[in-house]
Amino acid sequence: MKKLLIACAAAFATTGAFAYPEKTVTIVVPFAAGGPTDKVARDFAEAVRKPLGNATIVIDNVAGAGGTLGAAKVAKAAPDGYTLLLTHVSMATSPALYRNLQFKPLDDFEFAGLVNEVPMTLVGRPTLAANSYAELVTWINANKGKINIANAGLGSASHLCGMLFQSVLKADMTPVPYKGTAPAMNDLLGGQVDIMCDQTTNTTGQIEGGKIKAYAVTTTKRLAIPSLSKLPTLDEAGLKGFNVTIWHGVYAPKGTPKAVIDKVNAALKVALKDPGFIKNQESLGAVIVTDARSNPADHKKFVSDEINKWSPIIKANGQYAD
Repeated sequence: MKKLLIACAAAFATTGAFAYPEKTVTIVVPFAAGGPTDKVARDFAEAVRKPLGNATIVIDNVAGAGGTLGAAKVAKAAPDGYTLLLTHVSMATSPALYRNLQFKPLDDFEFAGLVNEVPMTLVGRPTLAANSYAELVTWINANKGKINIANAGLGSASHLCGMLFQSVLKADMTPVPYKGTAPAMNDLLGGQVDIMCDQTTNTTGQIEGGKIKAYAVTTTKRLAIPSLSKLPTLDEAGLKGFNVTIWHGVYAPKGTPKAVIDKVNAALKVALKDPGFIKNQESLGAVIVTDARSNPADHKKFVSDEINKWSPIIKANGQYAD
């Protein structure tokens, strides 16, 4: 049936009888409503609606299994451009995290372009004795085996960043997974957990309010956000080459006609220059993609490189899901 749909869609595109979009476009977000990826998707949907001919766009939150349930739904959807996926770095980490993954990122999707990158921050509970990154490292070394590091669940941004931090620092910490960012942050605020590495979309407000301690950012350059601009990068603090951002991209089911992907990509590039979208993303601490990764081919190569980057790290830590 799927092969028939592909053939029909391709035929329409070739004959010129196929106009896109003619009906509602659904963007699947494989995470809960109100979360950071959902915020990005809703801002993106508004920005891309006009360049897609004032299309009606709806968001479908299909949360669960670290983003893999929603991604699998799109992989199995009709390849006609009316079901798209907007997801984050989980597209590159899921192959190593999940033994029984129901899709292959590089084989089961068409790539439409990268949208943004969200920096990460290394933060600690408000009662933590350390007041700088150097003091934090000293404290970590003095409390080996006694430190816990919170995350929002297997495959989450905070899980990945925390895992890489432990790996590079060779630190002995106990991961404490939660069912989402909110409960993880609540326990960090309350002092039930020690540290966490999470997106600026989740930490900036707490840092600005003085409710948690901030130690470093995960990008190779310091952030332009005023409240975070004085934080050192982990790279300059001694973890050379440390660079983690949580990027978001747009995908369609494999076999979606090139004419449709080209139109989605053209609309995406218009959205990335939309002043309102840029302003909204900057307020979340996100950086709009302005390089070649907004192109389908470069987007796919980037994801392939990220798979190669994360797979050995995940496998070395032995943190898998069934």
